[in-house]
Amino acid sequence: MMRTHTCGELSLKDVGNVVKLTGWVHSTRDHGGVIFIDLRDRYGLTQLVFNPEKNKEIHRIAESLRREDVVMIKGAVSARDKDLINNKIATGEIEVFVDEIKVINKAQTPPLEIDDRIEASEEVRMKYRYLDLRRPIMQQRFRFRYLANRTIREFLHKNNFTEIETPMLVRSTPEGARDYVVPSRVHPGKFYALPQSPQLYKQLLMIAGFDRYFQFARCLRDEDLRADRQPEHTQVDLEMSFVSAQDIRDLIENLVKHLFKETLNIELPDFNVLTYDESMEKYGIDKPDLRFGLELCDVTDIMKESEFKVFKDVIANKGIIKCINPKHNFSRNDIDDLINFSIKQGAKGMAWMKVTEQGLESNIVKYFPEEVQRKILDRTKAKPGSVLMFIADKPKTTNHVLAVLRNELGKRLNLYNKKEFRFAWIVDFPLFEWNEDEQKWDAAHHIFSMPKEDSIEFIDKDPAKVYGDLFDLVLNGIELGSGSIRVSNPEIQQRLMKVIGITKEEAEEKFGFLLEAYKYGGPVHGGMGLGFDRLLALMLGMNDIREVI
Repeated sequence: MMRTHTCGELSLKDVGNVVKLTGWVHSTRDHGGVIFIDLRDRYGLTQLVFNPEKNKEIHRIAESLRREDVVMIKGAVSARDKDLINNKIATGEIEVFVDEIKVINKAQTPPLEIDDRIEASEEVRMKYRYLDLRRPIMQQRFRFRYLANRTIREFLHKNNFTEIETPMLVRSTPEGARDYVVPSRVHPGKFYALPQSPQLYKQLLMIAGFDRYFQFARCLRDEDLRADRQPEHTQVDLEMSFVSAQDIRDLIENLVKHLFKETLNIELPDFNVLTYDESMEKYGIDKPDLRFGLELCDVTDIMKESEFKVFKDVIANKGIIKCINPKHNFSRNDIDDLINFSIKQGAKGMAWMKVTEQGLESNIVKYFPEEVQRKILDRTKAKPGSVLMFIADKPKTTNHVLAVLRNELGKRLNLYNKKEFRFAWIVDFPLFEWNEDEQKWDAAHHIFSMPKEDSIEFIDKDPAKVYGDLFDLVLNGIELGSGSIRVSNPEIQQRLMKVIGITKEEAEEKFGFLLEAYKYGGPVHGGMGLGFDRLLALMLGMNDIREVI
């Protein structure tokens, strides 16, 4: 064995023992001739001592060592003096007096510091990723990833799931993003697609009778690079037979609670549940951050009674007026800054009114009769010392701008605890959304989601009223995953495809294998894909999923 111990395990019980250690030179210090070196491996640090009075040749070699040189040493473990104990590291009570040393590899000066306190630019970190990954913090993150992976696997195995790998070379299916394609040598001019998700395969596995499937699935999507988006990412993908949407949500919620308890020792409360319509009404978005209040308030009906032309014109054009009411002493410069912020998000402007002991104050208050002002205060429950901020536009724009403004105010005003984890289920999503540009219906999620029972009758005559047995899991305003009960009835599946313009012939060409499979008896089934990288990043207090990939 090249080593008897790692650099993170020696303690007072090892004092007097002769040990062998290997690792990287983390730092060197020359204290009046005696050289101290911190030796590092992925388990921790151990302080080495080189005394010239004991061995001049060993000391001479120590003098030549530089950061990131790789060495193997042999020496005796000794207790540190009480006033020299380092409580910041696990081996801080001991040190090793070196008797033998072998330099395995010399290192040039690294282009980035192998030090958690000093972070290089992202460009340098990515170019020298193998050095970036040497940093203790990065090693800890990947150990955490492994622990989370193992914890999830153990939980699912105990709940009768079978882990199955699905193909990487697949048939292209419309799942919401652009495919990466791979040319086929055997079939010139034809291509495989790389999977955006294992969606169709896991449905086939349920038809095959596997009952409960999961995998840590690699998903590949040709998307623009962002902090929370990558060309490839991993999701915990699962599917269950003979279940309701509630059964799936219960299992996922218990899985997440178990994961937080095992890895972070955090007991999570029960997750909030909001319908899509409730979420849009209160927060303007289907992934609300519930760590703070500041809910949106619809005042469209009240503003019909005002004399403010801007609002009345919006209402006449089927728009809405909503507001939020942050309690803060905003200066006029602050308000102007927020107006510009809202305009950048797509608003035409932002109206505002300060709430004082005497009533509402603003340069537009004169357009609002006293009765209208009273109704605004009653509806918003606004108190003195706060400001009402109004956005008036088409419903989609109004909700979007206020949702982004709400999150911005939450951040600026420190309205939430950054270490808090607030989960929410968003349920009952519309299955279709109207594409104004192309004047047609699009699938709001994916087209394999079962409509809710009381929505089926509207598929052909009023798609806007069709709600799916769909659910999203949201954490602190970030979507972690989506799931649904799948369409296991071929006739309903074809009706849904027809709404978004997929003819029976196109459906046969693209999904014929799936539609045919259900003809031979498919169970009621559903499942979910949970963004593994995104979940890990949030658990570790980050937004950038590259930190855990």
